[in-house]
Amino acid sequence: MNDPTRSRSLRIRAALAVAAVTGLGATALTALPAAAAGEAVTVQYRQSSTGGDQVEPWLKVVNTGSSSVPLSQVKVRYYFKADAGASYTYACSWAVKGCANLTGTFGTLAHPTATADRYLEVGFTAGAGSLAPGADTGDMQLRFNRSNWQPLDQSDDYSFGPSQTTYANWSKVTATVGGVPVWGTAPAGNEPTPTPTDPTTPPPTGAALFDDFDYTGHTDPAIDAHGWSIRSNAGGPGVSGATWAPENVTFAKEGTNSIMNLRSSTAGTGESTRHTEILTRASKFKNGTYAARVRFSDAPVSGPDGDRVVQTFFTINDLKAPMADDYAEYDFEYLPNGGWGEPANILYTTSWETYRPDPWEAVNQHSESRASYAGWHDLVLTVDDNAIVYYVDGQEFGRHDARYLPERPMSINFNQWLIDLAGQTSTTPRAYDQKVDYVLHVKDQVLTPAQVAAKVGAYRTAGTTFQDTVPATP
Repeated sequence: MNDPTRSRSLRIRAALAVAAVTGLGATALTALPAAAAGEAVTVQYRQSSTGGDQVEPWLKVVNTGSSSVPLSQVKVRYYFKADAGASYTYACSWAVKGCANLTGTFGTLAHPTATADRYLEVGFTAGAGSLAPGADTGDMQLRFNRSNWQPLDQSDDYSFGPSQTTYANWSKVTATVGGVPVWGTAPAGNEPTPTPTDPTTPPPTGAALFDDFDYTGHTDPAIDAHGWSIRSNAGGPGVSGATWAPENVTFAKEGTNSIMNLRSSTAGTGESTRHTEILTRASKFKNGTYAARVRFSDAPVSGPDGDRVVQTFFTINDLKAPMADDYAEYDFEYLPNGGWGEPANILYTTSWETYRPDPWEAVNQHSESRASYAGWHDLVLTVDDNAIVYYVDGQEFGRHDARYLPERPMSINFNQWLIDLAGQTSTTPRAYDQKVDYVLHVKDQVLTPAQVAAKVGAYRTAGTTFQDTVPATP
């Protein structure tokens, strides 16, 4: 995986608005959901700045219904007209619920209007809790700016209210609960549609890779026979002089499942640093569904905490030349101790079009959540001819534009590495674990997270620990 140390400030952050993910050859979607009885919210808005370099929509979500509303089910959209060629960066200045419990992603409207072609979608993590009837979230002091901090024009933005200097209901911001529209009016032709309920029936049989990681150790000949390579060659990303250590990739039973563990360690020098990575030798994976169950760690298993660790699940192909447009990479990256300018834990999903190593230039799009993701998580990535969609624990985490779709097939990878040694300068040895339960790829089929779980369950019920029917060429 390339070294994205300088890329975070250059992310191109727009997302293709697609009403629902449809399966290529998958089972039909079930009936649309209805909001739970008594669930209703309104959105209050005030503008904090009419200035020329950033937008500051301050929002409150108010529960106007008769039952409690889990905020993790609420999505709020603020609509605006993008400046020509601009990409945007979201930030939370302050929030009663805590900025770490808010997410912000950008989307592109399917039907642009004179006052809107983009939107900022604000969501909540489980840590935001629930709203009792009559309660509100309190201030959410949000802002966004052009990624290069060039001047911007709010005057033609659909949701902007220049005279709205105190909080009041604002129908030009929309809200959904559990995917069901409950508040506001979207720009004409872009009314939110209910999110279909995930089907749970496994999709039809098709070409697939499944591995339960049931091996005896890193030298087990079945690893090579199944198409995997455990990295031992030198090089980036991460700490200069570090070693990629195959012996630190181990396998053990936890309950009834076999678990792969990637242990990375350091004693504060490049020579003492051990990174870990496992990847498919073949680059034969392109459109379809990718899934893995991964356990991220916030703290080391031993020694002092604080290293800028990156724990990953990703797909990638090779960069044939600087800024080559057939490069592709799709990442889940968890930074338990921050890094790349972030002070604390953050989860990124990133879709790459291309980059140039020197001088650094990146073309990519990402979504993030500033929260702890310690523990087991179900990670799902879908790629079709329209969009790249990331899910975490069954919930959509990021949706990225068609311009980032892959032109060539990719390999599948897991690795754990240290960005640098500045986060923790101690020379006391310490080690971090990243665990993986399984990996799944289904070629040319877009599965819902529920279908992924059903398919993995079917493999395990049948006693299948490995299968690879994906052809050598896509």
